[in-house]
Amino acid sequence: MKDDYRFLRLRDAPRCLNQKVNFIAIILEFGLPKKTKGTDYCVTLRLIDETRHQIAMAVNIFAENAEGLPHVAAAGDIIQLCHVVVRAYAGEVNAVFYKQTSSFALYKGKDGNDFVPYQVSSNFHPRDEDKMFIDKLRKWLVNFQPQEDSSDFPMLRQIKDGTSCNLACKILHCCEAAKDEWFIFAWDGTDTPPNSICSKLEDEANNPLSLQLEPLPLPRELLCTLPTVGSILRIIFDEGIEKNHLYLPNAGTWVKFANIRVEVHAGLWRGVFTLSTKFRYTPNEDRLIVERQRLSDERMSLIPGRRMPCSFPMPSCVTEVNHDHVPPVTLMRVLTHSQVTAKFKCVVRVVAVVPCQAENLSPDGIYNMQLTLEDSTARIRAFVVAEDGETLFGGYPGIDDLTTKLNRLLGISECDDGTGVKDTPRNPPWVCVCLKSYYASKADVWGSRNFRIFDTRIVGDP
Repeated sequence: MKDDYRFLRLRDAPRCLNQKVNFIAIILEFGLPKKTKGTDYCVTLRLIDETRHQIAMAVNIFAENAEGLPHVAAAGDIIQLCHVVVRAYAGEVNAVFYKQTSSFALYKGKDGNDFVPYQVSSNFHPRDEDKMFIDKLRKWLVNFQPQEDSSDFPMLRQIKDGTSCNLACKILHCCEAAKDEWFIFAWDGTDTPPNSICSKLEDEANNPLSLQLEPLPLPRELLCTLPTVGSILRIIFDEGIEKNHLYLPNAGTWVKFANIRVEVHAGLWRGVFTLSTKFRYTPNEDRLIVERQRLSDERMSLIPGRRMPCSFPMPSCVTEVNHDHVPPVTLMRVLTHSQVTAKFKCVVRVVAVVPCQAENLSPDGIYNMQLTLEDSTARIRAFVVAEDGETLFGGYPGIDDLTTKLNRLLGISECDDGTGVKDTPRNPPWVCVCLKSYYASKADVWGSRNFRIFDTRIVGDP
């Protein structure tokens, strides 16, 4: 083997500052191409090998266009780098790939069965000696376990608005929900925290709260394949990411995201894949993933009637229902129920109502209103009409009493004069309601079904 073709082990990189070297290593983490301040494109990979795997080493790869950068098929694949320069920046040793003099080749990781690269740079020249190093890395990777603390990967129940974090999730679905608007549907079996609702009730009639973040609801045949417990986090791609360079993970796989932004939009949680977000190597045997899979499987196995109390929030004393013996179900289970006409008990929050003024709830002396309900799995709209409204409000009380009951349902604080403060963020209480689904007057996207509240009443004092 020629001297200029030796592969440097990653642990020896600090001893070769400002020198041109060759590496062959595992890609632990990768992101998407981004444009530099000049005219080039850049991608950053983090690499490990058998000599350095506790802390990965970064390599910054530059090319004239995004097509010239490595397009990594999966974290855990192998990259061969020739004539890259070892640098030190901010106390960290990394490598820099220069488009004029450096070259690369990408190979499948531990599941690869040949030594043919699936992508090479234009100036790469393979050699027979490569095979030995590739084979050695694949064998080492079979028993490699990332040493990561579970606290570094919070569950969806632990996320906080406006922060960036690492997430370990199962990918349920990826799709282009609208032109150049891609969504990843991620889930770990836990429930995202409830959010305060900031929209104005007066705007609900003309600008209603969205039932989901994607422009249109998912097709029913797809919806019915999704879990009915646990929140499904919609992940969008930041505007700075060019759509033709998106990487979409396979549905049904568990993945690790590094540095993904989480935020609240229209009262709903979403993740944002930014230029700083990375995919991290996640083997099937990963200890963290095995534990997350076990926890989610346990929760999914709790059939209706046998659910643990922690599967649902504790409802407040704002409402009572006539079916205390019936176990509650999630709104996602309501939406995906095989029969159109059915009855359910749910623990939900009332996040919007039309009309929102007490004096308008019963035009012509008959209740006719629409509530927007949500739980950790879905939002739906449900009607309250005629005798069901009489049950809910205890007949036809005076305007002041009706306003008080409606405000309690919506989580609206009361002013000294007894009127609701409707322009401030509200935190609706969890309440128990009975729902019935029935055929709509005309076909709709939910399989010709509407929803109606019945046998539910507002009781007690604030």
